[in-house]
Amino acid sequence: MTAAVDTMDLARQERTDLAEFLATLTPDQWDAPTLCELWRVRDVIAHVYSYEDLGFGRLAARMLRVGLNGDRASAIGVAEHAQKSPEELVALARDHIQPKGLTSMMGGRIALTDGMIHHQDIRRPFGMPREIPADRLIAALDTAKSAPTIKASPRIKGLTLTATDLDWSIGDGPRVEGPAESLLMAIAGRKGITPELSGPGVATLVERIGT
Repeated sequence: MTAAVDTMDLARQERTDLAEFLATLTPDQWDAPTLCELWRVRDVIAHVYSYEDLGFGRLAARMLRVGLNGDRASAIGVAEHAQKSPEELVALARDHIQPKGLTSMMGGRIALTDGMIHHQDIRRPFGMPREIPADRLIAALDTAKSAPTIKASPRIKGLTLTATDLDWSIGDGPRVEGPAESLLMAIAGRKGITPELSGPGVATLVERIGT
């Protein structure tokens, strides 16, 4: 029998790696662009941790305030934290290794998946790849394919996605193959990823998210 995966522990591992990486960034890098359009590095980090200390009551109040619009709710959180100094943002990351509130839901899968995607949003423009442990990647891929906030279904519907560097595959249709991290970022709708993928389904993916 396969042992159950402790996704909360995987989330803590991912957040620890992210905090350690953030501590290496220069002041200029904190204001550099990321794969998230219009968001600098500091904005992405403000977003990652902006829901941690709300509690479910304050979270509900924020969502009602913006008419249940997730993008507008995220913008409020970014505005609350984005002008903090790099040192303050690193401290914020280090103080929230353990997911709380919204990000702790689904056994920490929200924190793991959101944190991993945004970690790569920062690293990729810097040309700073890393080797992500397979268990974390598989858990993030399994979450990302159906997470409501990622809205992956219109991108991957009718396609078979297969990782070439670990044992993971979903779907039924034209094949899209590539490294697991590349598939994760494509599922999340990030541009600039499709050249890393191959197979007859890539053309469809390009139509849906761009090159």
